[in-house]
Amino acid sequence: MKTFFPARQRAASKRGIALLAASVVLHAVAFEWAAGRLGMPSWPQQKEMVMTTELLPAPPAPRPAIAPPKPKQAKPRRAPPPPPPVAQAAPSPTALTPPEPEAVEAAPEAAAMPAGASDAAEAASAGAAQGAAADAPQEAAPASYKFDPPPSAELTYDVKVLREGQTWHGSGLYRWEATHDSYTATIEAGVTILFRITVLNLKSEGRINDLGLAPVLYSEKPWRKAMTNTHFQHENRKISFSASEAVYPYNGGEQDRASVIWQLAGIGRADVAQFRPGATFDLFVAGPRDAETWHFTVVGAEDIDTPNGKLGTWHVQRLPKPGSYDRTIDIWFAPQQEWYPVKVRETYRNGDYYDLSLAKAEPVAAH
Repeated sequence: MKTFFPARQRAASKRGIALLAASVVLHAVAFEWAAGRLGMPSWPQQKEMVMTTELLPAPPAPRPAIAPPKPKQAKPRRAPPPPPPVAQAAPSPTALTPPEPEAVEAAPEAAAMPAGASDAAEAASAGAAQGAAADAPQEAAPASYKFDPPPSAELTYDVKVLREGQTWHGSGLYRWEATHDSYTATIEAGVTILFRITVLNLKSEGRINDLGLAPVLYSEKPWRKAMTNTHFQHENRKISFSASEAVYPYNGGEQDRASVIWQLAGIGRADVAQFRPGATFDLFVAGPRDAETWHFTVVGAEDIDTPNGKLGTWHVQRLPKPGSYDRTIDIWFAPQQEWYPVKVRETYRNGDYYDLSLAKAEPVAAH
């Protein structure tokens, strides 16, 4: 019987080597575990802290306190000298009463606009009220000119209007009626686009006296707005308005926006020497809500083209005040046509204008 001891021995040897290797591995694992469990405890890792700094300006140093100024000591008033003694009269005791305040007339700027007025009217009235004292005529004698009103007539004009770059054409009518002591002046002008638009609608009624025209009632009807009336109260010596509560003194010689052109025509017609180049006419002119002095200057003699041909005229110009948004007015009077205004142009600050050129003049009978 054969035995295979060497083979068994080799197998046992392999098992022993495997067991030894496994034992070594187990000891190594155990050692590592023990080292981790028995070593020094590790501190928890702290999160890195980030610090942010902001540079701020240093606060201003406090200002030194300023001591309030010492009140000025009032100078003692000198006592008035005692009144001379009154012989044989014993002074009777009287109650001390405070002095009466000085009467102050209400300024026009304190007046409020009537309810329902537009914002533009309120602004215009406020501006007029602020300048009322400066522009109101003083009690000095009004300027006196020779005056001869033109004969009554109805004047038809060709109208040209430039507005915001657009040009329109239309017609206008001046009707002037004058007797020996009264007058009526109406002005109407309009343009036609799809329908007629009235750009001017003015009327002045009044008397004629030594100073020329003396308006009593001035009416103005703007397009799509209510009519306004300006009253020249000759007896009460004041000018008042339906569209504002401003009041101006009436001294004589004042005009309105419809009468002023005929006042100038009458001055030139009475004596052409009054129209020398450079001559000026300062006329206090009332509008629908306020009044101011209009300064007219005679530019000189000019020949102009009209629908009826070339005419010799006298050119008069009114410039607005510096900084004002008011319009420039140019008027050309024709001496050979009774000093009628044969051309009128009003130019606004932005360049817009309306221009009237006389096309026909017909005499009329004054009523």
